[in-house]
Amino acid sequence: MRGFDRQLGPDFLDGVPLAAGVYRVYDGTGALVYVGKAKSLRRRLAQYRNAGRRKRQAKMRAIVRAARRIEVTPCASHLAACLLEAQLIQEHRPRFNVAGAYHFLYPFVGLRDRGGDLCLGYTTQPDGFAAYGLHGAYRSRSATRAAYWALVELLRYLTPAIRRPPEPIPRYSFVRTFRRLAADWMESLAAFLQGEDSGVLGRLAVALLAKPAARGHASEVQTSLAVVHAFGKEEIRPLANARAAAGYVAWPVAQVDRDPLFLRARYGAEDQVA
Repeated sequence: MRGFDRQLGPDFLDGVPLAAGVYRVYDGTGALVYVGKAKSLRRRLAQYRNAGRRKRQAKMRAIVRAARRIEVTPCASHLAACLLEAQLIQEHRPRFNVAGAYHFLYPFVGLRDRGGDLCLGYTTQPDGFAAYGLHGAYRSRSATRAAYWALVELLRYLTPAIRRPPEPIPRYSFVRTFRRLAADWMESLAAFLQGEDSGVLGRLAVALLAKPAARGHASEVQTSLAVVHAFGKEEIRPLANARAAAGYVAWPVAQVDRDPLFLRARYGAEDQVA
C-alpha cells in the first residue's frame, strides 16, 4: 500500500474536489505542517500520492510521511487560492513552508533630510524609521544590504560620512549620514528606489569622475555601481511593475502586502478572464 493511502486512507482522493483551492496538511499532533494551493485540488494531491524517488519529489515524500490529516478549501479562482495560501503561510509559518513565511524580514531602504545632511538607512523594522521616507519592501535581504553598502561606498567619495546614527535605531538596521550632500540627491535616490527613471547611476558616475579618490579606485567604483544596477533590475523594477499591474498606489509597500501584491499582478488578469 502506498504511504499516502496508509496515512490518509485509500479513498481519500475520491472526496477531494477538482476545483481550485487550498490544502492544509496536519501531522499526528494536530500541528499544521504545510499549506499549498492548486488549480485542481484533486490532481495536485494525486501528485503527492504518486510521488516517486526523484530528488525533486523529496519534499512531497516528507510531507506525506508527516501527514495524518489533510483539509481542503475550494476557492472561486486560482488567484483566490493563491491569496488564501499566502495569508495562511504568513499567519502560521508551517514548517514545510519557507517562501513567504517570513515576510516581516523583507527589507526597506530609507532616506531622510536632517538639517541639510542626507541619512541613508537600511532596516527590516519600519516602525523604528518613522522619520524616514522608506522604499520597499524588497524581497531579498542579501541583495538589498549589498546595494545599500554599495551606495554608502559610492556616496563616501562625494562627501564625508558619519557612522553614528542621529538617534537610536533597531537592531540589525544601519544608518550612514552624509554631510551637506546636495538636496536633489535625495530626490534622485528616492525616484530610483521607487522604480522611476531618475538617472541617478549616470549622475553618480559623472560625479565620481571628478573625484581623484574615486578615479584611483575605479575598479571598486565600477563594482559598486554594478551592484546597485543589479539591485534596480532584480528588486526595484519588479516591485514597480507589480504595483503598476495590480494598481497598488501606496508607498512603501507594506511587508505583509508584498507577496499578495505580486500574486495579484501575476494572476489578476487571468482571474478576470476566468
